[in-house]
Amino acid sequence: MAYLNQAQIIGNLGRDPESKVTTTGTSVCKFSVATTRKFSKDNEQKEMTTWHNITAFGKLADICTMYLKKGSMVYISGEMRQDQWDDEN
Repeated sequence: MAYLNQAQIIGNLGRDPESKVTTTGTSVCKFSVATTRKFSKDNEQKEMTTWHNITAFGKLADICTMYLKKGSMVYISGEMRQDQWDDEN
């Protein structure tokens, strides 16, 4: 049986990208993308915005850092991951 983990997002950046370099020299760029869905409920137009946290690595991270800024419209295609962590409590 085959599996597929592919996400496609078209939206706008909510803030300027944050970039850094890891101790091993790999570039990392993080930014958030907003997607808005419009719908009618009880004869009233509503909007619902979902925020997606995006992380790019390597050469792609360098390109994102150079060309993206708050408000930029982007098309994102890639693997979806949901990170989990436990705090000390």
